Amino acid sequence: MKREGRALLVTFTLLLTATVLAQVGSTAPVAPPSSGDAVALLDIRGGIGPATRDYVVRGLDKAASSHAPAVVLRIDTPGGLDAATRDINQAILASRVPVIAWVAPQGARAASAGTYIVYASHLAAMAPATSIGAATPVSLGGPGASPPGKEEEPPKKQGETRGETNSPATDDPSAPAPRASDNASERKAVNDAVAYLRSLAELRGRNADFAERAVRDAATLTASQARAQGVVELLADDIDALLRQADGRTLKLQGRSVTLATAGRTVVPVVPDWRVRLLAVITEPTVAYLLLLIGLYGLVFEGYSPGAILPGVVGAISLLLALYALQVLPVNYAGVALIVLGVALMAAEIALPSVGALGIGGVVALVAGSLILFDPDLPGFGVPGHLVAGIGLASAMAFMGVLWMAARARRQPVTTGNEELVGHLAVAVDDFDGRGQVRIRGEIWQATSTAPASRGEPLRVLAIDGLTLRVAPVPASPLSPSADGGPP
Repeated sequence: MKREGRALLVTFTLLLTATVLAQVGSTAPVAPPSSGDAVALLDIRGGIGPATRDYVVRGLDKAASSHAPAVVLRIDTPGGLDAATRDINQAILASRVPVIAWVAPQGARAASAGTYIVYASHLAAMAPATSIGAATPVSLGGPGASPPGKEEEPPKKQGETRGETNSPATDDPSAPAPRASDNASERKAVNDAVAYLRSLAELRGRNADFAERAVRDAATLTASQARAQGVVELLADDIDALLRQADGRTLKLQGRSVTLATAGRTVVPVVPDWRVRLLAVITEPTVAYLLLLIGLYGLVFEGYSPGAILPGVVGAISLLLALYALQVLPVNYAGVALIVLGVALMAAEIALPSVGALGIGGVVALVAGSLILFDPDLPGFGVPGHLVAGIGLASAMAFMGVLWMAARARRQPVTTGNEELVGHLAVAVDDFDGRGQVRIRGEIWQATSTAPASRGEPLRVLAIDGLTLRVAPVPASPLSPSADGGPP
């Protein structure tokens, strides 16, 4: 069982390692142009997290150091995390290079956190058949739970007290009244998000009313609607059309006016380097979840087979990587506790005779913790249901296999200890009638016999009474070896 468990752990770890290496090494990094003639293109795709933040911040810094005429952020995101979004926006606001946000390709969206990035950029554009909006804050843990750094919208500002807000929209009598079900934390989060997005709209001269509706009512607009209502400035099918339309526009950059000269420029995509790709893989919720399970199971295997080393090393490294990923992801720590409890209960089932109660409870706790580990309302951050079902099924099958092997072991005859001597042959040391000594497996035992025994006569062990064997004579046979390995 221990060997099978270690083999399963090693196989699982190798598959995960191969996946990580494939993700990290799939594309060679491309640096921004070294001259100031090319426009840098950065892609923001999927959920916005720590890896996206690092990628965009580094890309803007490199574009500024290479004196690029502009940076294009090609956006297709369902949203993301508060801390990462704020850091990206701060990098855009402090950028020495004009930043053009472009929601593309067709069918893309700039939802939730993507809306904030579009509003923060110096110039905003959208491709046909795209959308923007739905920037309502979503907090982890259901209504009323708004832990710091877990909302999609920027966090509440310091110094804010209960019932207070820095949003200019709250002074507007036409603003929608809060719902009766909204508590103070939700109102503070919504009002702060409104104030933040309106401030970006006023800074860039864009539609502030839609910004408020996008937060309060999750309003969305198509590309043509966004252009007509002043949410974005340009509509562009491709990157060349975008650069042509942006050419000659004057923008405010670090307190000074800058005229874009982008027509006909070369576009160089900025691909994340290995560090960013590795960070993106580790902080992907599914990988973080698998790392957590590998870490826990590895430590369990090491505990049941001390000195195996490999399970302990792999488990410790995986657990530390999982803890790093979980502390930057929107995690429900009740889910983490349930997963740890589930693994502990299944491990205890092997050692404690609970007739399956601990193991069944462990499987239930593991599945329940996996389901609530990540908030399903946060777009791009969650564990697929089929993976949770597969992990639960595999754990249940492993647990049933352990029970089956334990039951089979109980039905097998004893093969160790003194009890294992019953049924084997012993040899009389001397002639005796009733009580004497016999030799079995090189040891001398006191014995009682049901009939007289002669020296060297083979005797069958019938039972063990303390330190005395009960034996009976058997017919001598050339094919019957003696218990001490020699002829009877």
